[in-house]
Amino acid sequence: MSDTNILPEDGFYVLITGANSGLGFAIGCRLIDEFLQTHPPSENLILIITTRSERKGSDTIVQLRKHLQKVCEQTARTAPGTSSKALQQRVHFRNEVLDLTSLISVQKVAKRIRNSTPKLDAIILNAGIGGWEGINWGKAIWSILTGWKRAVTYPTFKKSGVGWTTKPQIPASADGKKVDEPPLGEVFCANFFGHYMLGHYLAPLLAKDIQRDEAPGRIIWLSSLEAYGRSLNLDDIQSIGSREPYESSKRLTDVIAITSTLPSTAASVNSYLSCSTQPSSSSSEKTTKPRLYLTHPGICGTAIMPLPWILQMCMFAAFWIARLLGSQWHPITADKGACAPVWVALAKQSTLDSMERGEGVGKWGSATDWWGNERVERTEVEGWGWGGKVGVRRKNLSGRSPTAKDLTEEGKIEFEETGRRCWREMERLRVEWERRLEKAGAAVKMDPGV
Repeated sequence: MSDTNILPEDGFYVLITGANSGLGFAIGCRLIDEFLQTHPPSENLILIITTRSERKGSDTIVQLRKHLQKVCEQTARTAPGTSSKALQQRVHFRNEVLDLTSLISVQKVAKRIRNSTPKLDAIILNAGIGGWEGINWGKAIWSILTGWKRAVTYPTFKKSGVGWTTKPQIPASADGKKVDEPPLGEVFCANFFGHYMLGHYLAPLLAKDIQRDEAPGRIIWLSSLEAYGRSLNLDDIQSIGSREPYESSKRLTDVIAITSTLPSTAASVNSYLSCSTQPSSSSSEKTTKPRLYLTHPGICGTAIMPLPWILQMCMFAAFWIARLLGSQWHPITADKGACAPVWVALAKQSTLDSMERGEGVGKWGSATDWWGNERVERTEVEGWGWGGKVGVRRKNLSGRSPTAKDLTEEGKIEFEETGRRCWREMERLRVEWERRLEKAGAAVKMDPGV
């Protein structure tokens, strides 16, 4: 394989957060598989992964290389004239250490990437935590026995921690004196705000040249089926006092991504995706800003909810039964759960544009049939429907959320207003924290050019 420090400028650059295990690792593997199948031999894939330690990153790259070698050897055996070595040389890896609950860590990683990477074509915001402390076993058993498919698709029996906050963002001074700062919700920061800040700092790398007719870079958010409207409280948007901080962070993800193209959020979105940090003030007129896309992996068996081995086996069995009962939202394995985000990352821009013109901006989910054959499926979003179009209703409602309702004009207006308020609050929070870190002398200065 080529030296990971020598990266081709004309390659296809993808960054994945939280790639050391579970869904993140599966996304990396699937990107390799589908890129080699769909892109011409002249194109290279540059995979930048983030993990929380150098050791995890190194181990992950070792495993990704093993997967790459296996795939290339299989391809070479089935396609005469294809060189396994040549295929492997088309994929390059790099690791960055990132702690999404530390805004300084986010700034440091963004600066390193901006200084060492010519561009980005997509970032897949996968990393996150559940924030759960355990399971209400009585409620779990009862809900499964009385409504199996619903219980393991939209569970209500997980017990979340309340009041979790990150460690202080501003380091203590040399004399040990701490700087006063407001609390920052841990689940909110790990699942959403750290990614939000990262997307802002990497926006210049995702901006594309209009004159070259390049497709805009993509910021691909990973959401969940558990993004309930009830969970997001705008008076506690960081969900510090919430009993559903995970669900709240995913609902915020849905709202932010879906409303990113609306006129009512344009001022906040333009500020967030601003490329004014580039050398020339006129450069923004020659570039197209990144696009935000929303995906989810369905229900997969990962370690986001730590369980003993025997309970993990029970979990997988429950998922299999739900699929046999007709659930389309149980890919079960991380590889099948990676279907939607990888498809959005690699799909032609014309395909995405055409589908969103016809069906509206929506949420792309990983689904399977009864036999486990995966596909990408449009997913209903509470308050937005399948694409923000009133009166549109899918024929197959078997996987519908129990809290979902048919979209009305009033509901759509309310969703758009929620989006406007969320965007405004997130931009206010971003600027506030940037100023706070800068005032304390802890901020990482971004170079003016990329």
